Amino acid sequence: MFFINDAWAAGEAAAPGGMEGFLIQVVPLIVIFAVFWFFLIRPQQKRQKEHMKMCDALAKGDEVMTLGGLNGRIDFVEDQTIGLQVASVDGKPVVVRMQRNAVQMVLPKGSIKF
Repeated sequence: MFFINDAWAAGEAAAPGGMEGFLIQVVPLIVIFAVFWFFLIRPQQKRQKEHMKMCDALAKGDEVMTLGGLNGRIDFVEDQTIGLQVASVDGKPVVVRMQRNAVQMVLPKGSIKF
């Protein structure tokens, strides 16, 4: 009446022994970790280190682009914040205060006109 045959467990021949079985299980995990390290973790750490170096080197007068897409000239620099001049209205500068690490890149001098 039943169409499924009984399953019988394989004997000892199916299970690899001792150290060989351990290596078969552990080596692929080590290889996967090494691939992740060299292709994902290491490049991201490099980019983060370069970004921190760029943020530390910001100075008054630098023209920058922020992560939000604002372009402007740095008006003042403090420990954690910068003042970014984004426009000029009636001869008065419009300055926005933002975090230093929100700067994406430093633009070449003269690329922003107010």
